[in-house]
Amino acid sequence: MNMQSDLKRHDLLIDGKRLPPGTGEYSVDIDPATEQTIALVAQGSAADVDTAVLAARAALKVWNGMRAAERGRILHRLADLMRTHQDELAELESRDAGKPIAGVLRQDLPAAIDTLTYYAGWCDKITGQVVPVRPDALTYTVREPVGVVAAIVPWNFPLMIGMWKIAPALACGCTLIVKPAEITPLSALRVGELALEAGVPPGVLNIVTGKGRVVGDALVAHPGVDKVTFTGSPAVGRGILQGATSNFKRVTLELGGKSANVIFADANLDNAVRAAASGIFFNTGQVCSAGSRILAQREVYDEVVERLAARANAIKVGDPSLRETSMGPLVSAAQMKTVLDYIDIGRSEGASLVAGGARIGEQGYFVQPTVFANVEHEMRISQEEIFGPVASVIRFDDEADAVRIANGTLYSLAAGVWSADIGRVHRVARELRAGTVWINTYGYTDVRLPWGGSGDSGFGREHGDVALDNFTEPKTVWLALDQ
Repeated sequence: MNMQSDLKRHDLLIDGKRLPPGTGEYSVDIDPATEQTIALVAQGSAADVDTAVLAARAALKVWNGMRAAERGRILHRLADLMRTHQDELAELESRDAGKPIAGVLRQDLPAAIDTLTYYAGWCDKITGQVVPVRPDALTYTVREPVGVVAAIVPWNFPLMIGMWKIAPALACGCTLIVKPAEITPLSALRVGELALEAGVPPGVLNIVTGKGRVVGDALVAHPGVDKVTFTGSPAVGRGILQGATSNFKRVTLELGGKSANVIFADANLDNAVRAAASGIFFNTGQVCSAGSRILAQREVYDEVVERLAARANAIKVGDPSLRETSMGPLVSAAQMKTVLDYIDIGRSEGASLVAGGARIGEQGYFVQPTVFANVEHEMRISQEEIFGPVASVIRFDDEADAVRIANGTLYSLAAGVWSADIGRVHRVARELRAGTVWINTYGYTDVRLPWGGSGDSGFGREHGDVALDNFTEPKTVWLALDQ
């Protein structure tokens, strides 16, 4: 008997309908904790992308023909439906991405709903302005939707980062084709269904699953797509930027990180090490802003290493469906291999492995929380994004040394500073090249605050009112008063 025949098939969601892929091909969706196939997912094609873009283009007039306040009410209804279905959404996200369900219910899902609610409130507040240029004219600006948006979503936070893109785009009156990561598509498809139930018109929010090199490339190249918003790796981001030149699409890129968490000798070490552990081991280290480089001042270096190793060894790794689990598996076999390869690289470079360093068991993509001490700034494990539960602890001497090491990377997404000296934390925060700097804390984000970086961390900002600029175009209107 073919066991795959008993699995649910997830078709594309285009123009308000679930459609099989034009090729008839489906991929297997695997639970990272068990390595068992949990669903079959449509493999979209360039032809499917074309169908979705045409639907989104046609739906622009419908979505923008509504009063802005009505669009807001629809988005609020979607937020209410997500609350009603929170257990279902959390289970989908947990099984699909290997996320501990307690963490999904505590962070991912509430953050997604908060994002949607926040931008629902913006729908009728996106205004232009009158600019008094001369007395014989009425001159003013309006902000119009940029048009059809391709939102390419990563696998580490499918639901939350997906909503970072969906909510502001819809609030601004845009229509979307969402391409979830091939290995974590389930929550996006369910949100698309709930959006229809909430009253989002057909064609406004389309979900096309499939391979990045097929669906993603087709979206980037499509002349009917006006804007691409992407979160993922720098390598893919570079390809998107090059592909978007075909019709000069607007692009927002949120890419990688190798964030420094700087602990001075006068810091509260209890708080600093607890937050440092969370900053690298949360979501199994699969976080773009993970504090993967922990910089500890020489005077407290050994104590920081000892405390961090103890915390790593105490983390409960296991079944994501259990509420007591703190850390789940990596998302895929490929990602597990990447992380284990970097652990081998760290050993070969001469770093000291003080915690973890191995796979857990033989089923599921579990890797021990890992801590390297005696890491030199130039080592690959200090310079390259691992995207796993691997902490590199680096010594520094003084403020200047800390800033030099922290800024000595291609990335500039986030950083943390720990000290009891109020002047020092502000001086260091000013010198750090990062889109976000946390002081005496680490890892918090809020949709009301801009988020993004520069360099290999990308460009543009998500969140807050600045995200509205991502999805609108200003138009100037000049009316002659003297006829």
